[in-house]
This record gives sequence, C-alpha cells and structure tokens, in this order.
Amino acid sequence: MKLTILGCYAATPRTMTNPTSQVLEIKNHMFLIDCGEGTQVQLRKHKIRFSKINHIFISHLHGDHFFGLPGLVSTFRLLGREAEMHIYGPKGIKESINLLLKLGNSYTNYNLVFHELTSKDSVLVYEDDKVSVETIPLKHRVYTNGFLFKEKVGSRTLNVEVANSYGIEKCYFQNIKNGKDIILDDGRTIENKELTFDPPIPKSYAFCSDTAYKPDIVPIIKDVDILYHEATFLEEQAAIAPKTRHSTAKEAASIAKQANVGQLILGHYSTRYKSIEPFKVEASEIFEHVLLADDGKEFVF
Repeated sequence: MKLTILGCYAATPRTMTNPTSQVLEIKNHMFLIDCGEGTQVQLRKHKIRFSKINHIFISHLHGDHFFGLPGLVSTFRLLGREAEMHIYGPKGIKESINLLLKLGNSYTNYNLVFHELTSKDSVLVYEDDKVSVETIPLKHRVYTNGFLFKEKVGSRTLNVEVANSYGIEKCYFQNIKNGKDIILDDGRTIENKELTFDPPIPKSYAFCSDTAYKPDIVPIIKDVDILYHEATFLEEQAAIAPKTRHSTAKEAASIAKQANVGQLILGHYSTRYKSIEPFKVEASEIFEHVLLADDGKEFVF
C-alpha cells in the first residue's frame, strides 16, 4: 500500500502549498481521493500516470476538494482516454461537472460514470475481488464523507521447497495454489496449509477530511491500519474548530486513540501556521504514532 500526498492544506491558496488531493495505490488499484485545484499539475510533478486512475473519490463539494476535477476530466479527453472513469461523490457532482463540460463544449469521448452519494450511514460504494471501499459519514458544513479502503485476504502462495521435498510434480502446483490438498503416491494426504505460505495480512486505510470532532465514526474505523484525519487547527485556535466544522490536532489524535488505529497521519492544516511541526507535538500528547502529511510526501505501508 502506497499513499502519495498531492496536497494537504486548507482552502486559502499559497504558492508553496496545495489543497487536498492524494493517490492511494492498493492491490494494483490507483485511487484518486479528492481533487483540489492543481491536482493534475501535482500528478505530473510526481510522475503518476493519468491512465492508471479509473476511480475518483470526492469527499464533499467545497472548492478546495473538487475544483481540480473539471480540468482533470478535460485533460483525460485531450490525452485520448477511452476507458470509462468512475467518480464517487455527493449528489450534485454530476450536474456541476456536466454543466462545465457543456458550457465549454468539451464533452468527454470516454464514459463518465457518476456514483452520487446521499446516505448519512456508512455504505459500500465499491468492491471487487481485491478491495472494498465504504463511506465514513463526517460532520462538516455540507454533506461530507470520508472513505475506508480495505484490502481483501489474498491467496496463499506455494512453498516450492516443501512441495519438492515431498516429490510433488509441477503439474500439481496450480492445484495447490488453488487451495487443494495433495494425495501422494503412498496414499498420504498433505494438507494445503503445509504446502503454502499464509497470505499477507490485509491492510486498511481511512481518509477523514473535512470534519468536526465526531467520535461516532470510531466503530467504522476501529483497528484501521492507517488513518488520515484532518487537523486544521492547533489548540490556540480550538474555539474556531466547532464553528467551522473542523478538528484540532488533539481531536484527531483522540479519534485515533479511541479507534485503536495503527498509524495516524495529520493533514488539512490551516495556512495561518508557519510550521506544521506543532501539530505533531500536540497530537503526540494523546496518541503515540503520529506522522505529518505534506505536499509530495509518500508513505509506504
């Protein structure tokens, strides 16, 4: 699992920071999560192939989280994209994107599939044989969802050394990979678990931005491996957080602790701060495993 932060700062623009957008590579998928202004430039900068993105998840319809989407959709057209693109986001996202494409006479030559979300409960929005994606209902000034990405348990892998020690011919290797036991010529049955390695433990990633402190999301993200949680404010501006429906670093850490997550990544910092290091200092008072997101930073788990 690899996470590339394209942008992780709040709405006010600056020359050296970008609004929210990130790419999650998981089980041979490349998911784009939020698409603030400048996202496609950041994708180019970090040499992420546009053609590998087939699913885009938008948390809410505030500009710093989706104003980069119309440009990206148009660029896919210029690049001659043919594969369909799936966009998951709040109701209204289809109308907004299609209106801009209509006014600019720039309809795509590939299929745009919109999955508009309205549920206030956690729902499954994507699933295949390798990964699933569920919503995390958040508390912001408009309808907002986070997203929970979960790997599925993979297949067991063949232990060639053990198979050879039993004299098992290669023609039976595929059956072993498919989970079957093997009966030897002398009648002994060798169980599949002896001939294979356990699959890697599946990982999970939760994206939560933007939101006020909302402890009722804890059951949804319980024991998640990595939690990205917004931390717009430090404690000195804690009084602003409830009014703007944002969180402080300490509140993000409290959510991480209650949910027993493996690792907390902070982001969505207000641009009023000259340094992001104090966010880690404050969060670490409550939760030990804290990392700071920053534009261009990569995390490999």
